[in-house]
Amino acid sequence: MERISLTNAAFEGDNNAYLFVDGPETVLVDTGDGAATTREQLESALADHGVGFADVDRIFLTHWHGDHTGLAGPIQAESGADVYVHARDAPLVEGDEDAWSAMHDDQNAYFDQWGMPDDKQRALRERMAGSGPGDVAPEVTTFEDGDTFSFDGYELRVVHTSGHADGLCIFETERDGRLEVFSGDALLPQYTPNVGGADVRVERPLEKYLRALRHIADADYDRAWPGHRDPIDDPTARAESIIHHHEERAWNVLDALRRKGPCDTWTVSDDLFGDLEGIHILHGPGESYAHLEHLERADAVVRTGTEYRLADGISEQVEEADEERWELTY
Repeated sequence: MERISLTNAAFEGDNNAYLFVDGPETVLVDTGDGAATTREQLESALADHGVGFADVDRIFLTHWHGDHTGLAGPIQAESGADVYVHARDAPLVEGDEDAWSAMHDDQNAYFDQWGMPDDKQRALRERMAGSGPGDVAPEVTTFEDGDTFSFDGYELRVVHTSGHADGLCIFETERDGRLEVFSGDALLPQYTPNVGGADVRVERPLEKYLRALRHIADADYDRAWPGHRDPIDDPTARAESIIHHHEERAWNVLDALRRKGPCDTWTVSDDLFGDLEGIHILHGPGESYAHLEHLERADAVVRTGTEYRLADGISEQVEEADEERWELTY
């Protein structure tokens, strides 16, 4: 298996595609985005291993985001490769107009619900203009949690890890006595994947993502091969650190409400992240919403319309906490 690092100046940094080429099949896990530079990089890396787009037999996608799926269609157009993705993300990857329209409608509704200012909405829509599957969308074959695929001496087992994206999956594999995982954006070495904004279709996004992290921590993988940047040599510790990060963020959300009083999601986001530009206009309030929604169901926060306030007794608990951390149940 070869890790191919591909340029991506946005989001979490350089993308990874994973190439399996030592067996009778040529297989990729994720493809990078559809930019011309990325295509040149992937074609060059494949050529270094004696193959090209036309030789790819199967592509496994961790989730629908364009920086992971952008070249799946062009590769399939040249090779006829089978492209696999979780059923929840399949309509978006295939470019289903109704699915994309429904998601954009949901985004617009959330922008208003979160209290996003009009100028920020305009800037965000300009940033997202043209977002979609690209000029050549692939036909896909869907998989579900627990499905397995074998090739090149590997067996990949699908684990559905919704949160960052509705259909996000990780692929477990055991080889030479080592349990490893292709973790997509469920587990990254440097950044904490956005929840709430990255895919507004996800219900209870923080709860689902925390469960995904708990699965990763408890699985005790020997190594994780993430969707961005370098391999992770201690996936359990990394998963635990992200859970800890979200508990610190939960305390910050509650503290913002303690100091500011009843307010909307955008106000909480501004307190946490300050002025936002580009795609972060989506990710900041999205993450704030994911926490507020989770805390509301935990009876720590009460929502009235678009405003949130602390439930009775919570202000004192936040102020008296031994550390700036709020334990999250999931």
